[in-house]
Amino acid sequence: MGKITAKELTDSGICPTCYDRSHNHCVFGDNSRMIIYRDNLVECFLCGNPRCAGHTIISSVKHYKDMSEAPITLTHHMMSIAKRTMLAIRSVYRCSSVYLCTMCDGPMNHYHLQLIPRYPDEERGSRNFVKERIPYIHDARKVSGLRTILGYKK
Repeated sequence: MGKITAKELTDSGICPTCYDRSHNHCVFGDNSRMIIYRDNLVECFLCGNPRCAGHTIISSVKHYKDMSEAPITLTHHMMSIAKRTMLAIRSVYRCSSVYLCTMCDGPMNHYHLQLIPRYPDEERGSRNFVKERIPYIHDARKVSGLRTILGYKK
């Protein structure tokens, strides 16, 4: 049997994020080198199929479908981490700004925020949320810089 896909899990009513975390990252792969912050409530990592360099995901550890289901304390914490991470991304990636969005709209979602940098040569606006995805290129210096700013030690 081949690798199970996020679509297959979603179609079966199973959260791919939770399944991936509890099954040794068999869906999305090991993202440990992309993690830039983690605590008992959230995991923050560079996106494996980003819309641009620095595209970051902040995901709740516990499963909630979206912000409306999450406790307000978690939402406050995620927004605090998002602000700190946005500042870190701007510093490390030298982008003009960082957009924040959440796109939990399918049948089986896992509450997460996306931080999408906009660079000086790009136009402003919502088109940045739907840029073509590009391959992830690991940059250990940038990951280290983000971890240092966010105070994350593996």
